[in-house]
Amino acid sequence: MANYIALCFCFLAILFPFTMSKSETYIIHMDLSAMPKAFSSHHSCASLTPSELQVIKKSQGYLSSTKDMTVKIDTTHTSQFLGLNSNSGAWPKSDYGRDVIIGLVDTGVWPESKSYNDNGMTDVPSRWKGECESGTQFNSSLCNKKLIGARYFNKGLIASNPNITIEMNSARDTEGHGTHTSTTAAGSRVESASYFGYAPGAATGMAPKAHVAMYKALWDEGSMLSDILAAIDQAIEDGVDVISLSLGIDGRQLYDDPIAIAAFAAMEKGIFVSTSAGNEGPDNESLHNGTPWVLTMAAGTVDREFLGSVTLGNGVSVTGLSLYPGNSSSSDSSIVFLNSCLDDKELNKNAYKIAVCYDANGSISDQLYNIRNSNVSGGVFITNTTDLEFYLQSEFPVIFLNFQDGDKVLKYIKSSHSPKARLEFQVTHLGAKPAPKVASYSSRGPSGSCPSILKPDLMAPGALILASWPQKLAVAKINSRELFSYFNIISGTSMSCPHAAGVAALLKGVHPKWSPAAIRSAMMTTADSLDNTQGPIRDIGRDNNAATPLDMGAGHINPNKALDPGLIYDATPEDYVNLLCGLDFTSKQIKSITRSSSYSCSKPSLDLNYPSFIGYFNFNSSKSDPKRIQEFNRTVTNLGDGQSTYTAKLTPMGKYTVSVAPDKLVFKEKYEKQSYKLRIEGPLLVDNYLVYGSLSWVETSGKYVVKSSIVATTIRVEPL
Repeated sequence: MANYIALCFCFLAILFPFTMSKSETYIIHMDLSAMPKAFSSHHSCASLTPSELQVIKKSQGYLSSTKDMTVKIDTTHTSQFLGLNSNSGAWPKSDYGRDVIIGLVDTGVWPESKSYNDNGMTDVPSRWKGECESGTQFNSSLCNKKLIGARYFNKGLIASNPNITIEMNSARDTEGHGTHTSTTAAGSRVESASYFGYAPGAATGMAPKAHVAMYKALWDEGSMLSDILAAIDQAIEDGVDVISLSLGIDGRQLYDDPIAIAAFAAMEKGIFVSTSAGNEGPDNESLHNGTPWVLTMAAGTVDREFLGSVTLGNGVSVTGLSLYPGNSSSSDSSIVFLNSCLDDKELNKNAYKIAVCYDANGSISDQLYNIRNSNVSGGVFITNTTDLEFYLQSEFPVIFLNFQDGDKVLKYIKSSHSPKARLEFQVTHLGAKPAPKVASYSSRGPSGSCPSILKPDLMAPGALILASWPQKLAVAKINSRELFSYFNIISGTSMSCPHAAGVAALLKGVHPKWSPAAIRSAMMTTADSLDNTQGPIRDIGRDNNAATPLDMGAGHINPNKALDPGLIYDATPEDYVNLLCGLDFTSKQIKSITRSSSYSCSKPSLDLNYPSFIGYFNFNSSKSDPKRIQEFNRTVTNLGDGQSTYTAKLTPMGKYTVSVAPDKLVFKEKYEKQSYKLRIEGPLLVDNYLVYGSLSWVETSGKYVVKSSIVATTIRVEPL
């Protein structure tokens, strides 16, 4: 039996002093039987010169090697927005995620946060093998029934820079990211939470009774792939049920992506892995973690707006978007219209006044820069730009108005001899419409590492998310004065990933025997494709046009519906190996992922039993073109009690002809399996590079609608 060494042993780590070649850190994949006893730990590093690496490559048991590299971090009303409540659904049925263990690989934890209080928590599960490691400013006694594990990993970082000084050599969080993600996934309920008055109320994670284990592998001093792998490997050994990875690397084949390899080991152990798609949108083919055996999460908005108001001297008040953490104006100030606010001389002449700026050509970024670097007392921006998320958290008092409200301000200024106004902040509005929308930065598919699998899988809240924060880490600055808060509002697919991990914990709590593929299927086939206006979910990054499955996957996560999906698309480790064989990987490359030679390639297939479909077509085809007709085979498992009948419902897909055979599935008993074939026939001449629709299996009574996205595209995925 082979083994994946997360941060591998090195039997050539002691380098000769006379060598002239530069040594670098490598992650070595070797057969367990070849691992020297002296290096039984998975957390050692191999610092090798090129010649020494060649020696290892010729060693018995060598599988593959990857040069260590840095990794990207992808950076509370959301539980209510997702429909979670105490009366019915996933929360009460799972007892809020009771006894489920969520492991996160991140920047660490701030254990003093109230979100880690263990009031009402059950005892640590007896199966738990993890530890709470002591270190700099971190004592093992800081763990409790909520925070049951805290480890840290930096041997790869030290190996890459032997002279480095780790200032906080412990699991304590000095960046905030890990505290935020872990409390998003499983934070305990905290009353009276807010960010300087914004988003006030009780904060709670998705699975508030789940246990948390933190594996710190991301550091102020840098983040190395090898340390992340050691952390994932340890989480698997410790016995976590769910792993949340708000990080990733770009441009790697599956056999050369150690995160994908470690996640394969987790999947084999029945551990669900949630990952972030990345923050490189809105371009296509921008996502990472397009791995078939993990959940890949896109980020969306919620129905909550943060506002400020402009009260004019005539008594008229208008509201606009703002997250300025400072105080409101105590008195009226002069207000002046400065057109585009790009004239520095005009700004200087109007010091200590409120400047009104008109954005007619998408110059909002330049306008904001000028305002921040002037002596005006505040800024009011009139714009039709909807992608304002990263402008809101300003160190300067600013408010963003739409054209309609902005026109009221301009008319007042024009008609008044001495116009005055007052800016007020810290207003939160719930029920904003439309929501959700796909965030512009959310990375898009198709997946470069496995184009035959439609990615991302799902969308969850990721925009302007409130969660816990280290109380000694500044969240903002005003006039060079640092501001501190127990909670912070930040954005990214880093935030959507732990939402999904928390939901997976709820499902695991109700269905402990479900496989990771079954949990993912339940989430995907029950996702919402409509927003709160009952219209198609929109994409901010595409001028608010309808989002496609390459933007949001199956849609917006719906925890309560995922609890009882009707049918599931399951997959085994062997199914994933068949996919790897279908990708024409060599036996050595496959073994790098599986760590075992017991699998064979007798059934190679790119047609994984996945709850979505993507087909690639040519712009111009002939009737004999083999790509013009594509077929997909799927098998669904009945989770309903007793007999049930499902009928296929297809949405039109333009010039593509889509059919299903059979179009009716009859189940006689629970856990029975039925198979079907979906066929897509493309036109001879394609007039749209991306066409999408869906297949829904509708149960006779209407109780279950099992929906799968279908994409037909002429996108040419560039090989990695």
